[in-house]
Amino acid sequence: MFPGATADREAADYVLVGAPLDVSTSFLPGARFGPDRLRRFAEPFDDYDRRTDSRFSALGVHDAGDVRAWDDAAEYVEYLAATLRDAVIDDACPLLLGGEHTVSAAGVRAVDPDVFVTLDAHLDLRESFDGNPWSHACVTRRILDGDPGAVSNGDPGDAPDGGSSRPPTADRAVILGARTGAPEEYERADADDVTVVPPDAVADWTPDFDGERVYLSVDVDAVDPGFAPGTGTMEPFGLHPRQVRRVVRAVAPHAAGFDAVEVNDRDDGQTAALAAKLLREFVFERAAAGD
Repeated sequence: MFPGATADREAADYVLVGAPLDVSTSFLPGARFGPDRLRRFAEPFDDYDRRTDSRFSALGVHDAGDVRAWDDAAEYVEYLAATLRDAVIDDACPLLLGGEHTVSAAGVRAVDPDVFVTLDAHLDLRESFDGNPWSHACVTRRILDGDPGAVSNGDPGDAPDGGSSRPPTADRAVILGARTGAPEEYERADADDVTVVPPDAVADWTPDFDGERVYLSVDVDAVDPGFAPGTGTMEPFGLHPRQVRRVVRAVAPHAAGFDAVEVNDRDDGQTAALAAKLLREFVFERAAAGD
């Protein structure tokens, strides 16, 4: 159990779910251990937060455990989304622990936001990677453009070869901290529905959502690997942890869902501790804002 996540499911304002999917990691696997590591390395944290004058254990967080992963990522995302949607139906905010970044597609499907905000070293706007449209390198593309072959009205009968399809699940994406990508990704990022904020500009970025519904995803590789080496695809020249914390605090009052993803088991726990602390910062800030 995530420390302090002791609320009953029926009374919870936040429902935490682990998603240990680890099928497409393209360099260092181990994201399957992420949910358990976040829980473990959150254990030393004090329950009390002085800044918001609140206790994590009093904010109505319930840990629902993990949804066991299997090899079919598209099928798993669909199943996971239904699990998270149960929390949304009960007016609770889902908190998703990855797992590879692919699982964010499930959180977005459950929340149905207008805006997908992601902290990420990578654009994740590929149509496919190594022939796999459900690679972790494609998650933002899937969220914006829907499943491969999806059409705007989502009618399965209109999909190529009569296959099933699903329309986009967010109207636009804001990608904070991105510093690498393929040419096709930068071409997709030039569209009006994508905003890319490079690392040097994150300090000056402020949210402007104008009442839009938001989902926030923290891919821990947005952080410089000097601070967060326990991730699958490290990318130097990244964000400082305090910069990421500022973004989480700024977006939390607007967000209807949150995830922390891409933590693996290849360090001494510093990456998991950071991700767990950011999850707590999200809850403290959102609760303080009265959402």
